[in-house]
Amino acid sequence: MEYKVLPFITSINPNKGTTNHVAEQLGEILAEHSRMGWEYVRLENVSSFVQPTNGCFGMGSTPGYYTTRQIIIFSKK
Repeated sequence: MEYKVLPFITSINPNKGTTNHVAEQLGEILAEHSRMGWEYVRLENVSSFVQPTNGCFGMGSTPGYYTTRQIIIFSKK
């Protein structure tokens, strides 16, 4: 079994966008990869910790933080 993992980042115009636009974007990705022989497995959240930075002599340092990203998982036999 072969797997392919892609980031899923949506783009919505705040004046016109709706959840339908998110669904359309996901549908387009699924259809495109289906045509290439990939089978959709699932949409998953991945949490990560971004390390803090020290900056130069303490100036410009940033604290660490947690972030969550969505990924699309496909498989192919």
